[in-house]
Amino acid sequence: MTQNCTHPRTGPGSLFVIAAPSGAGKTTLTRLAMAQNPRLALSISTTTRAPRPGEQDGVHYHFVTVEVFRQMQAAGAFLEWAEVHSNFYGTTRSGIEALLREDRDVILEIDWQGAQQIRKIYPESVGVFIVPPSFDVLERRLQGRGQDSTEVIARRVANAREELAHLDEFPYVIINENLDEALAELLAVFAAARVRFENQTQRVSALIASYLHRS
Repeated sequence: MTQNCTHPRTGPGSLFVIAAPSGAGKTTLTRLAMAQNPRLALSISTTTRAPRPGEQDGVHYHFVTVEVFRQMQAAGAFLEWAEVHSNFYGTTRSGIEALLREDRDVILEIDWQGAQQIRKIYPESVGVFIVPPSFDVLERRLQGRGQDSTEVIARRVANAREELAHLDEFPYVIINENLDEALAELLAVFAAARVRFENQTQRVSALIASYLHRS
């Protein structure tokens, strides 16, 4: 949860809110996009869940205890936070606005609840929902990870049904059936947002003003 107030624009960079059910390929797509677009920067979320194999603190997430998370909540450190799969996740304000001022495009990988909260603060943020081609494919991908038990996978698939019910809250929807095609579509969203009028006005205000001058 977060405060229900609109925050003024803090820079020419764009803020992207990318959501997806677990197993849809969100992390793979965003990492591939970042490898091709150096202007992209990933906001690292804070979570109380345990690290998965290969995950590093400060790289994939900031891993904290529930007690520390509660302390950060009380201090007002989070732009948004939510409880997902019995764990807490939060996005801190620290660093995000600095990146936007530096004309970096910032990616937030959060769920639909967090996306609702972010839209209230940053209405100009760009929402993207990445979906699997079917629930059967989603379940096979989760099984292929080899990280979760049968019970956990079943719960994630059930949660995916609830999450996908909020699909119409996002202006962009990418169906991740073919990875190359999905990546091209995601990069196109990033490129289009970058040349929005309000972003260009902050980058080259004098030029834009000269074109709008009417004698």
